[in-house]
Formats: sequence, structure tokens, C-alpha cells
Amino acid sequence: MLKLKKSQLLALPLVLALAACGNQASNDKSAASNATGSQATSGSSVSILNVSYDPTRELYQEYNQVFQKQWQQKTGQTLDIQQSNGGSGKQSLSVQNGLQADVVTLALAGDIDSLNKQKELLNKDWQKALPDNSTPYTSTIVFLVRKGNPKNIKDWGDLVKGDVQVITPNPKTSGGARWNFLAAWAWAKQNNGGDEAKAKAFVTELFKRVPVMDTGARGSTITFTQRGLGDVLLAWENEAYLALKEAGDQYEIVTPSLSILCEPPVAVVDSVVDKKGTREVATEYLKGLYTEDAQRIIAKNFYRPINPKVAAEFKDKFPQLQLVTIDKDFGGWKTAQQQFFADGGVFDQIYVK
Repeated sequence: MLKLKKSQLLALPLVLALAACGNQASNDKSAASNATGSQATSGSSVSILNVSYDPTRELYQEYNQVFQKQWQQKTGQTLDIQQSNGGSGKQSLSVQNGLQADVVTLALAGDIDSLNKQKELLNKDWQKALPDNSTPYTSTIVFLVRKGNPKNIKDWGDLVKGDVQVITPNPKTSGGARWNFLAAWAWAKQNNGGDEAKAKAFVTELFKRVPVMDTGARGSTITFTQRGLGDVLLAWENEAYLALKEAGDQYEIVTPSLSILCEPPVAVVDSVVDKKGTREVATEYLKGLYTEDAQRIIAKNFYRPINPKVAAEFKDKFPQLQLVTIDKDFGGWKTAQQQFFADGGVFDQIYVK
């Protein structure tokens, strides 16, 4: 797993360059055929770019192959799906700055909302386009520790004991890191009778123990597993189970008493698909994530499926725990982003480089 992921990380600039070239070629084709404007319903091939966050690499590698076959059987077209992965915040910024994503599958709704910061790239009501607020799978935050759990880490409070060092990405660039931060805050606030000053003191101490912050979750996994830094990795549940699958003799997963419901949504980027003529295929690509077959792929890749039938099939795979939510406990992503992660927000106040 990790060799592949490291190479994928190193190859990201090439992926983006190829995406840019592919998009230019698509634009040239559209210009040539102009009037019809529907690349997805004419011609023998079509190409789309999925801009996603860090730990979805394996999930979309598998799903893309399945959808490509389905699309060809349905339309006769050859479908090329280009994939870009990185820290969710950075990925969002790349699309804002011109990366021609047909679809975005990012770590949190706030990163998709941000696509309209400079100009409107997608419908402001994008979350109404698909079921479950356009969230075909969920996850949560767990701890990955070294085999035998030598620091005896059981819950959030143990992260600030003794000489424990914690690995987590940068909340400024990583969606997973923002989920990590909010889960830690929620535990500390609940554990201290709702006292936000004590919650702030807890995350301040927590981040003093972070020796390095990567830009994305996969980078942090590599820091923990390959570089050997830290005693505990704050991780997406799927990322932790993937590490366990690849090297179960080296790590253990600790599920804390309280965590957060991570809801990574998906959306069609309207301005791009209308320009390229790829709306039909892009829409079907995201709708396909809700099919039972895709939901099983999702569960096998350690994400929690949204389909009740499939979720029941995999219920023994995912432990039950108390979960706070972004809407109920933090007032939604717009409020949370401004309070915690905007310039001058809580994270800037507590983190000393």
C-alpha cells in the first residue's frame, strides 16, 4: 500500500499536468464540433477528471474501473477517468484556480462550497442534487497506534500524557485534519462540562505534540508508517483499516469513546461539464456511487456505506461509537470554518510553529 501511495503522491504534479492537457484536448474537440456541444453523447471516447481528497485513492481506483465498463456497455463510448488526489483544502483551491474538474469528491462540504468563492463554478444548492446531501459514504476519526499500544492510548485524553507524540495533517490544507481537530475539540468540551476555554487548552497541548504536519492525510500516514514518527496517528477510519490490512502485524486501531461523523460529499462542477459537454457522464458517475454494487466497493474500502441494506451487510466491520456532527454541534461548515480554520481563527491562535 504505502509504496504505491508514496509514488502516487510524488506523481501528483504529473497527474495534474495530464489533466490539464486532457482538458485542453477536450476543449479543442468541443470547439471543433461546437454546436452539439455534447462530448458525452457523440464520439467514441470521453474523458472526465475527478478531483478528490487524499485517502480515496484505492476506492476510486476500484470504482472507476467498474464504472468505465458500465458506461461503455451503456453508450459504446470509451471512458477515460483521470484521478487527482491531495489534501482536500488544497484540491479545492486548485479547482478554484482553474483545474478543470468535472466532478469533485472532497473531504467536507465547506471545501466544495469554497469553489464559488471567486466565481460561481457550481450550483449553490449542489447538495440537493443527490441523496443524503450528496454524501454517498461516511467515515469517522480513529487512532492508529503501534503494535502492542506501548503508550497505552485509549481515548483523547491519553494523547496529552507523558511524552506522546501525535501525527495529524495541517488543518489549513487537509479536510481530514479539520475533522481530527473538531473531534478532539468536541471530546474536550464534553469532557469538561461544555467549557470551551478548557477545550482550547486541550487542543493547544495536543498540537504542541505534533512534530510535523503534512498537507494531506496520506502524507501523514506515510510519516507515521514509513518514517516512523509519532506514537499515534489521527486517521480517517478507512485509512487506519487500510494500514492494518497492509501491515496488521505492526499497528492497532483504537476507537475513542467519542468521535465525529465525517461526511465527504460529491458534486458535479457545472461550469466545467457545460464547457466540455460532459454533464451526462459526470452526473451518472456520481449517481453510480449510490448503487448497491458501488456501496459494497465503498464498504470493502473501509468507508461506511450510506445504503441501509449494504450497511447491514457490513455492520460487524464498523464499531459503534458516539458521534458528534458538524451541523448539530458546530453550526455547519460555514460557521466552523470561520471560527476554527480561517485566518486568525482558533487554530491560528493555538498553533505555534
